[in-house]
Amino acid sequence: MKAEGEKDGAIDSSISEPAAEGAEGPDPARQLAEKEAEIESLKTAHDALNNRFLRAQADFENFKRRTNKEKADSRKFRAQSLVTDLLDVLDNFKRALSVDTPSGASGDAGAFQQGMEMVLHKLEDALKKEGVEEIAALGQPFDPNLHQAVVQAESEEYDEGFVIEVFQAGYTLNGRVIRPAMVKVSA
Repeated sequence: MKAEGEKDGAIDSSISEPAAEGAEGPDPARQLAEKEAEIESLKTAHDALNNRFLRAQADFENFKRRTNKEKADSRKFRAQSLVTDLLDVLDNFKRALSVDTPSGASGDAGAFQQGMEMVLHKLEDALKKEGVEEIAALGQPFDPNLHQAVVQAESEEYDEGFVIEVFQAGYTLNGRVIRPAMVKVSA
C-alpha cells in the first residue's frame, strides 16, 4: 500500500512544501518592512488626495463667494444705464424750473410750474429709492474722484482748492460715482 500523500510513486509536493517553507520561509522582518512601506505609501497617497480635496473645497467656496458678490453687485447697479439716461432729464427739469416766469403770467403758467415741480420731486424720489444721491460739491474741498474741474478762478470767499461753483450736479449710485460734478475750483 502506498504511503499517504504518495501518487504513483511520487510524494505529494503540497504536503512537503509547508515543511520546507517553515524551514526557509520568508523573513518576518522583511515582510514587516514591506507592509510598513506600503502603509507609508498609502498614507502619502491619502494625504495628497486629502490636500487636493481641501483645495477643491476652498476653490468652490471662493467661487460661491465671488458669484454671490457679482450677483449682489448686479442687483445693486442694475439700473445704472437707465439712471445715467434719466440724469439728463433731471437736469433739464431743473433748468426749466430755474427760469423765472413773468410776474404778470396767467394762473396757468403757475399751475404748469407747480406740476413740473411735482414731477421733478417724483423723479428725484424714484432715483433716491434706487440708491442715487447727489454729490455735495459747493464749498467742499475739490476731490478728483467726485468732481471734474472745468474752470479755476480766484475767490475771496473760499480757500484754494475748494469748489466755488457747480455747473452740473454729480451723482452716485449706491456709493459708485456715475457722473462727477462739473465744477469751478478756487485757485
